[in-house]
Amino acid sequence: MVIAHGSNGIDSRGQAHALDLNRAGIATLEIDMWGARNLAGGSEGRPTAAWETLPDIFGAFAVLAAHPGVDARRIGIVGFSWGGVMSLLSAGRNSHDLYLDAGQQFAAHAAFYPACWIYNNVPGYEFRDLTGASILVLVGELDRYDDPGESGPELIAHLDPADRAHIQTVVYPGAEHGFNMFEAPYTYRDPMLHRGQGGEGRSAPHPEAREAARQTLVQFFEKALAVEMDSP
Repeated sequence: MVIAHGSNGIDSRGQAHALDLNRAGIATLEIDMWGARNLAGGSEGRPTAAWETLPDIFGAFAVLAAHPGVDARRIGIVGFSWGGVMSLLSAGRNSHDLYLDAGQQFAAHAAFYPACWIYNNVPGYEFRDLTGASILVLVGELDRYDDPGESGPELIAHLDPADRAHIQTVVYPGAEHGFNMFEAPYTYRDPMLHRGQGGEGRSAPHPEAREAARQTLVQFFEKALAVEMDSP
């Protein structure tokens, strides 16, 4: 399992979900997209566009696929915010054709609060012609990157039926961006907030949503990866 952090870098989210997945028998690899680039993180200390870090995601896939203890047919990805964007962008056939050998692909994708408004609205964030792998999107009702309560449903509504069939969304009432973290709430400014209008954002833990999402994530990957294992 590839784990992709958010704009602030590696934090409690990756550690918590890695522990859950490990307990379920799923190996994990969390990558540091900022350290290799000597970036500080945050909205002003990250690459200009999320798709610039797609090579990191597929590089991690290659590392896992080459590991003797990993079944290359059952490699998934989960990401948070920036990493969630990576998870969704890596679900397209174009990305796989560009970075992976024929016959290789991620078996399942999970994305926490991946700024759902941006896909197929901003160049470079195309989310269509998907590989057919299972996709789980988990968002908070009060996430300021999107309109309240509309992020998950809006993402699916504009997809072709063939792609839509592989995606499930979960919206957590009362939850904000970063709801699965353990750190204290904080505010920040980001040009991608409020559907690209910019402004002040807020990330805050939501214990009920966090614990529910932890269970949902494990159940999703157990089912998705087991199906892949049983496929010829």
